[in-house]
Amino acid sequence: MKQTLQLKLSQHLALTPQLQLSIRLLQLSTLELNQEIETFLHENPLLERDEPEDGAAFVPAQQAPTTVASSDSGGQEGAEAPAANFDDGGEQGWGADTPVNHSPRDDDDSDYGDTQTAAISLRDHLGAQLALTPYSDRERALVGFLIEALTEDGYLGQDLEELLAVLVDEANELERQELLEDLQIALKLLQNFDPPGIGARNPKECLALQLAALAPSAVRDLAMIVVEQGLQLLAARDFVKLKKLARCDDEALRAAHALIRSLNPRPGARYATPDTRYIIPDVVIKKLRGSWTATLNQEAMPRLRINRLYANILQRTRNGSGAGLASQLQEAKWLIKNVQQRFETILRVSQAIVDRQRQFLDHGEVAMRPLTLREIAETLGLHESTISRVTTQKFMATPRGIFELKYFFGSHVATEAGGEASSTAIRALIKQLVAAEDGHKPLSDAKITEILGQQGIVVARRTIAKYRDALNIPPVNLRKTL
Repeated sequence: MKQTLQLKLSQHLALTPQLQLSIRLLQLSTLELNQEIETFLHENPLLERDEPEDGAAFVPAQQAPTTVASSDSGGQEGAEAPAANFDDGGEQGWGADTPVNHSPRDDDDSDYGDTQTAAISLRDHLGAQLALTPYSDRERALVGFLIEALTEDGYLGQDLEELLAVLVDEANELERQELLEDLQIALKLLQNFDPPGIGARNPKECLALQLAALAPSAVRDLAMIVVEQGLQLLAARDFVKLKKLARCDDEALRAAHALIRSLNPRPGARYATPDTRYIIPDVVIKKLRGSWTATLNQEAMPRLRINRLYANILQRTRNGSGAGLASQLQEAKWLIKNVQQRFETILRVSQAIVDRQRQFLDHGEVAMRPLTLREIAETLGLHESTISRVTTQKFMATPRGIFELKYFFGSHVATEAGGEASSTAIRALIKQLVAAEDGHKPLSDAKITEILGQQGIVVARRTIAKYRDALNIPPVNLRKTL
């Protein structure tokens, strides 16, 4: 076989390291961005945070604010906050002291709430009560064993037979029966502890224990009958059968129902440690000079700069011995520039969203207009994938609350006038209709479809059912009241 040499030309796209970094930073949430920056800070000595020198408050990621105070929607005079100044350590300023973010914080524009966790756990609360009881050592041991078996809601998640198998592996039938009886006694003792309903094995027993702890009355006795014999009928809102079962009239059943609704089906939940998830809004929306304007949240922006000491050393080194530091300097400059570009892109997209959703900011969800990623992408000259990255896990603080940027996008439904209605607006209308309905004759999905049709919004009944389920609104038979 004769060997030949061929020359072939081809083209292919390749992502540079700087572009890869830019894409990765763009899709991160604010908390994830802070974690990513911490990694760079540990690995690159040329990069450092610019801590405030005047003692101004700075909120780190782990103490992120959960709320942002609402601005006056009636118009507010003021100048737009200046964009953050990112120092990428240019050739003439490697040792410059210019911070990433030097805009002062306006304390009047924010209202940060503190999240408090449970001061004592459920097991500690029950254990403290157990320590004060006059029980025998065996009874204390068994009650303590049952306390350890409780779920976070305060229920005994396993049958006593299953728990018995944990206590003894091999025992004769007489010993097992005696221990089972002791467990049953220990459970009764536990069920007398605070909070009422603790140690129940199902919701029916939990509600019955709470009713038994109340002072005797006709309403309590009727509620006990409903819980023990007609809880399924109550869940199904079958009040006709309930009245027949309890042999009572509407007024008595209404009082018993109100008492049952006042009970807590999860008595141990208040002692559980909450799963706190902080939200740091990336942009803040205010009405300035009569128009809605998006500004970057200065607390969400990292303060970064080139390390002055190492930059000066590198500047004095010209013999090639500082090649490693030069590479790290370039990486630090890339990071600072990409972080700047990330926030600039978020601000551009946010302002474009605000420009199209002014009616929502003025009037609420019912005024939300249909919006697609493509519409914003075409307006800003960006790719849809970029808009998707920008709007994921990025949050906007408005006078109406904090929303993810994706919240402002939604499908559309045609109107009789030839226009379009946003799915978000339709869901808001459904909530309003259900909130104002007569509990004795709640609105069916077909009736809601008819009402919206009278307003010129053409929507199918199955679509109404889908939106209602998404809003966690029960079907018509479960919304009926006495």
